[in-house]
Amino acid sequence: MLLMAPQFSIVFSLSLLLGIASAIDVFGGMEFSYLGRDGPDRWGMLEPKFAPCSIGKRQSPINIQRNQTVHNKLLKPLTRNYNSVNATLFNKGYSVGVRFEEYPGDLWINGKNYTLKQFHWHLPAEHQIEGQQFAAELHLVHQAAVDGSFAVIAAFYQESNADPLICRIIEGLKHLGGENMTVPLGILNINELNRRSRKYYTYVGSLTTPPCSENVIWIILGKVMSISKEQIIALDIPLNSDCKKNARPCQPLNGREVDMYDELSC
Repeated sequence: MLLMAPQFSIVFSLSLLLGIASAIDVFGGMEFSYLGRDGPDRWGMLEPKFAPCSIGKRQSPINIQRNQTVHNKLLKPLTRNYNSVNATLFNKGYSVGVRFEEYPGDLWINGKNYTLKQFHWHLPAEHQIEGQQFAAELHLVHQAAVDGSFAVIAAFYQESNADPLICRIIEGLKHLGGENMTVPLGILNINELNRRSRKYYTYVGSLTTPPCSENVIWIILGKVMSISKEQIIALDIPLNSDCKKNARPCQPLNGREVDMYDELSC
């Protein structure tokens, strides 16, 4: 069982991630896709460094079964503090996201500080709840300065009304070119991401793209946000043709524990 919050000790450093062209924030050439011979079921065979994609035992994403989660009363509410800062929209070919040119704010977990580095989207969602796949999933990638470890917050979207945050970058998306292209966004207000989450799930997993490095701590928010059909299309258009559905299939849990925080039942 994960006592207190999970131990956020990640075994890989930022320099390692940069060296192996990880999904975190690297603009290298495409080495994989979501279709055909370079698709998810073959990622582990494309490069030796991608081996965890095939042989790893703590892979992500996963399908969360509520009746198999552990209600961990020692988990704490998430403490987030994000600011309005200068930001840049980027296209990796397999995902579209936003990185920051200034300090955007942080996440505190168990007395440890993680700085928000970037966020990006997957269409449709990668994680599932009881087999339900949502329209999209936002990944907020945080890094701890003290040891380079990572904490990733994931938030689901259902197709409905427009998301306010995506509304602020919609013009940038219209001008975003192909793989490795960027668009300056100026000062981006991300304050709504500070909203309190009354429920979340957490487990130890991996990057969801090659090299599928393990020991990533995932925090899956219980609150589902909304996204419009037009916004889904706008996020999809810049992606490479073989990455239009950039969601890796769910991976076996392999005995891992999924803990749940629920403010209403604490």
